[in-house]
Parts: sequence; C-alpha cells; structure tokens
Amino acid sequence: MRQRSGLWAAIGLVTFLLLWELLVEVRDIKPFVLLAPSEIFREIADHPSYWLEATWRTSWHTIVGVTIAFSSAVLIGAVLAAYRPLEWAAQPVLVLIMVTPWVAYITSVVLWLGRGTPTILFMIAFVTFPPFVFAAVLGMRSADAAAREVLASVDTPRHEVLWRLRLPAALPSLFTAARFAVGLGLAAAYFSEGGSSSSDGSLGDVGRRAAANSTGYEILWGSIVCAAMLGVALLLGVTTLERRLLSWHDSQRIAIG
Repeated sequence: MRQRSGLWAAIGLVTFLLLWELLVEVRDIKPFVLLAPSEIFREIADHPSYWLEATWRTSWHTIVGVTIAFSSAVLIGAVLAAYRPLEWAAQPVLVLIMVTPWVAYITSVVLWLGRGTPTILFMIAFVTFPPFVFAAVLGMRSADAAAREVLASVDTPRHEVLWRLRLPAALPSLFTAARFAVGLGLAAAYFSEGGSSSSDGSLGDVGRRAAANSTGYEILWGSIVCAAMLGVALLLGVTTLERRLLSWHDSQRIAIG
C-alpha cells in the first residue's frame, strides 16, 4: 500500500511539473513572472555545492528554532495543563502570537537582537511556539484518568507523572503540531534570513540578494525550490521519528497493519 501511494505521489508531482513547464512555454511567460522548472533545476544542477550549503544553513536554522520552541512549549504546557487559570490567562497571548502577521515585525526584532542568527532563531521559535503549547496542554490533559488515579494513590512525584504518563500521552498531538510547525518554521527561517540581512549564504539570504538583482531570476527560484524540497525532507523526518517513537501507539499500529 505504501509503495502504491508513493507511486501516485510521484505521478502527481511529475504531472504538476510538466503542466508548469507547458504553461510557461505555451503562454511565453516572462522569467520575472514565472520561470520554467527545467531552468530552475538546471541552475541547481550546475551549482550543487552552492545550493547544498545554502539549504544546510536554512535547515540548521529551522531545526534549532523548532527544537527550542518544542522544548519550551513542553515545559510551559506542563504548567498550564496543571493549573487551568494560568491556561486561561495565557490563551489570549498565544492566540495573538498566532494571528499577528509576524513578517511585519521582523525589522523590529532585528533592531532588538541584531542581524543574523539570533534574530532568525528567535523568529522561528516565536512563531512555532503557540501550536506546540496548545498541543502539549491538550495531550497532557488527555492522559488516562485511571492511570492518574493509580499514580496519585501511591503519591508519585509530579515530575514522575509528567515523564511517565502525561508526556507520552501528549506525544501524538505534539507530532501533529510538529507537522504544522515545520512548515511555519521554514517560512519564518526563509523570511528572517532575508529580512535580517544575515549574509550567511542561507536560502533566505540568497533569495533576498537575487530579488534585488533584476537578472537573478534563476537564483531566486532556485532558493524557493530548494526551500520547498527542504520542507518535504523535514516533514518526512518528522513522520519517520513519529513512527519510531510512537510504535506503541494505536495510530501507528493501525497504520502498519
């Protein structure tokens, strides 16, 4: 079944690229509007080490930023799950972070933290933090009630309850949030790398410099395509990690069966 789904996914992707190529050729679309996939992949194939290095830098930013958000969200989510009034007080702030257009205040963060890595990591962690918190609170609250009563009856310390019961119960919802957070974090990385003028050769930095050059269409689209491929790779990584860590969970047993 997995091989069949993978085959259909490949067919869909190839069909999309062929239609894209055909559209550009038939309509004679100018490069500054839309570039043909063949031109984009030719640019990437001609300079593989350049694009691999740029993609690696952006992937490092994304992974570190999302990991910071995940770790912080688990700790804060544990507190909010234990004290509902704190959750009520925190919810409006978390919602505001989620709905505010974060691209608009990158400049303010640059003035606060300076150019480069600090701003990039802060922006990634900041925008991916709320979904992880909501997922952590929901998952920890869904821990088995009977198991909670058993642990309470033997005066199990709170940190043991968190580690042995609440955190495992929250993992499925945290992985669901991770799929959303990876895409959001990658977008934040790309725009922050460009908006902070990091000049570190990352995809966002490459895209920013290409956009400023009226003849750098291949490089601009190359950075976009590499970011898209990186996003697919990161999502596959999250899925693989989920299967390994949640092999005991019913959702993975059903998927395997």
